[in-house]
Amino acid sequence: MKLLYQTHSPFARKALVFAHEAGLADRVAVIHHETSPTARNETVFALNPLGKVPVLITHEGEAIFDSGVICQYLDGLHGGVPLIPADPAARIAALRLQAVADGLSEAGILVRWETTRRPPELRYPALGEGHLAKVAAGCAFLEASFEPRETPGLAEVAIATALSWLEFRAVYAFRSDCPRLTAWYDAFSQRPSMRATALEGETVDV
Repeated sequence: MKLLYQTHSPFARKALVFAHEAGLADRVAVIHHETSPTARNETVFALNPLGKVPVLITHEGEAIFDSGVICQYLDGLHGGVPLIPADPAARIAALRLQAVADGLSEAGILVRWETTRRPPELRYPALGEGHLAKVAAGCAFLEASFEPRETPGLAEVAIATALSWLEFRAVYAFRSDCPRLTAWYDAFSQRPSMRATALEGETVDV
């Protein structure tokens, strides 16, 4: 399989960390592609009409996206304990936590558009502050209610990769407000899957 990837994307990293946790990393060739709304990548657009990574190309040549769908696909390829619970209640709980984590990354990216990426004369501070409030609220929610599984799964991977990106981009200093979440994140960050997929700099800023 081939994974179209970006070394500074929280969503691409989520898919790759999941592949590692599922024991499938050696079956995935990682191919870096820069993408941005302001720098069209024709190769990526040919596979994903939204022009975004990650995109997983299966053995059959099918293109799968987004990161959550990729994780569900990968979870059906290994013979170990599922990383996405089969029990309906547990599955919904994991998917809800993934939604919070993805929302942190999405809001954080929009914060950066309003504080860093747009030309200064086009920035809308109130909009950036509104997105930052979502990041803070999401982290507060996780601090209060997230109970990680002993065996990490989709929720843990999604949350850890989202927090790593927030810290990488200095979007929100969650450590001071979320000590319980931070302690878990620091421990999870030492897992081989996280150490093998560290975020790196870029040509196109995301």
